[in-house]
Amino acid sequence: MQSFLDPAILFFVFGLLAGRLKSNLEIPPQVSRFLSLYLLMALGLKGGFALAESGLTSDVAISLGSALALAIIVPALGYALLRRFLNGFDAAAIAATYGSVSAVTFITAVQHLDNIGLAYGGHMAAAMALMESPAIVMAVVLANLVRTRQAEAAGHAGHGLPATDPGGAAARTPMSRILHESLTDGAQLLLLGAMAVGIVTGEAGEAAMQPFAVDLFKGMLAFFLLDMGLLAARSIGGIKGQSPWLFAYAIGGPMVHAGMALALAMALGVSAGNGALLMVLAASASYIAVPAVIRHAIPEANPSLYFGMSLGLTFPLNILIGIPVYVHIAQRFLS
Repeated sequence: MQSFLDPAILFFVFGLLAGRLKSNLEIPPQVSRFLSLYLLMALGLKGGFALAESGLTSDVAISLGSALALAIIVPALGYALLRRFLNGFDAAAIAATYGSVSAVTFITAVQHLDNIGLAYGGHMAAAMALMESPAIVMAVVLANLVRTRQAEAAGHAGHGLPATDPGGAAARTPMSRILHESLTDGAQLLLLGAMAVGIVTGEAGEAAMQPFAVDLFKGMLAFFLLDMGLLAARSIGGIKGQSPWLFAYAIGGPMVHAGMALALAMALGVSAGNGALLMVLAASASYIAVPAVIRHAIPEANPSLYFGMSLGLTFPLNILIGIPVYVHIAQRFLS
């Protein structure tokens, strides 16, 4: 109940209601973009300051390794399951969306941990950045395999002639391009750059940036979640009339992914705070970075599916219910 009394969460609920009422309330795209960049910069700075104080330890290595493992396991399992009732392109796109992470969900979880006084490592911001790209690369590889099989099938159907599919070959996205876009994404670079600044400047930098990175953070997050509420309410229509299995995956998938993160954290002795953030990251789904890349890398996939599922269903579920539940479970099993 305490989570719902948080002003930032209440603004998200307000945005949901306004969106469902078809209000003309909207946040200009430029303002929304600025807010997202501010939140990432502030998060990176806070993470860098914390790392400057704690240094690189075995706990850091374990947490980052766990994050990387989840970033590979989640999309691989997701694709294997989704392929049972979707075509290969849609399955790859959705698996990438749920295998990657939502920065806003992570930032909201960090704010929740600050509110309840549960300690976590600043390096978890690096874990978030680390988890963003593997799923995208895997999805593009899977999509290229699907195209190859389709071209081979078309060739066999043509009286046994060799497969010739210039259009399909041209549609294949070069892996170098995908890697470049994944690793040089502006938001991700800003997060890592701000973290580097925090590490270099340390305690002096923290004192200087306190009004910017800490005092303004809560209000900026509330404003951004208002915008996210509006977008979430207007995105749910994208999956109306789709298979019930997609709704089940959008709701049940994050819970299963969080459970996998919890099991890994318990096995490796990860702290409650870091374990909670691992659960949040595993349960989240990207609605910015992955859709932007997938839209041109896998044009055969239906954007209304992967975008509507992640932003219209999974994001509200995590913000309103998931985060406090995951944190409570982490405190119970990892403390």
